[in-house]
Amino acid sequence: MSELSVNHLLGIKYLNEQDIQLIFETADHFKEVINRPIKKVPSLRDITIANLFFENSTRTKLSFELAEKRLSADVLNFSSGQSSVKKGETLIDTVNNILSMKVDMVVMRHPNPGAGVFLSKHVNASIVNAGDGAHEHPTQALLDSYSIRERLGDVAGKKVVIVGDILHSRVALSNIFALQLQGAEVMVCGPKTLIPRYIHELGVKVETNLRKALNWCDVANMLRVQNERMDISYFPSTREYTQQFGVNKELLDSLDKEITIMHPGPINRGVEITSDVADSKQAIILDQVQNGVAVRMAVIYLLASKIKQ
Repeated sequence: MSELSVNHLLGIKYLNEQDIQLIFETADHFKEVINRPIKKVPSLRDITIANLFFENSTRTKLSFELAEKRLSADVLNFSSGQSSVKKGETLIDTVNNILSMKVDMVVMRHPNPGAGVFLSKHVNASIVNAGDGAHEHPTQALLDSYSIRERLGDVAGKKVVIVGDILHSRVALSNIFALQLQGAEVMVCGPKTLIPRYIHELGVKVETNLRKALNWCDVANMLRVQNERMDISYFPSTREYTQQFGVNKELLDSLDKEITIMHPGPINRGVEITSDVADSKQAIILDQVQNGVAVRMAVIYLLASKIKQ
């Protein structure tokens, strides 16, 4: 059987196209599993996985936990709010204490960019990055690409626009890497203040007119404005942002073609997209959630098979 070229999933930039295809083929198998009456497989009965979340998360944490349990792994859940981190314990000490309980894999979300890479160099366990600051969120990008492949047949040759707060988004960066690796064209769209200055170096198009961006694309991935990461105001008001960069049904229906709408969640309904768009047939937002479990099962399974060797 093929195997991943990496021992950790730290970011999309460490993967190659064969890795992504292997993850998708494995996810196809697990998608079939989770639609059976009995949704579990005994694949990882002898593997223990710790979920370390140093930042708040609902969907990603639940998705990973469900994926691990579907694979029959033993699961430890750790939340920094109720831990010794509050007492000043370092990241390495926290993780080493958990690893001394014979944990094989660590799924970690952390506010600091590069936390997963740092950890992978200091501990003897497989690390899965569940989001590190505004840097990367690899499993989200994988499930987004997987969902595009499922809806449109292939990612190669597709035009994808990422709309919204590009500056603070780990989802945007991972998506750019993943989509380009698979041969898609990528554009970003949003207020100039929320588009990083270096973005051109990544080979993406930049557009500040939403209608033009939507007419160009096959898929629009709508991001929320990450107010919790902002220490200054990047645009005059939420109302003005919505008028310029929010997608409503009227705008969608006025385009020359039908496009696919995505959103990594959580959705701010009425800000970046209206409810009638989020709940429309063009939106694959709930498909993304379901595919997230299958893709994360695939990632965990493939990394765990390297541990077993």
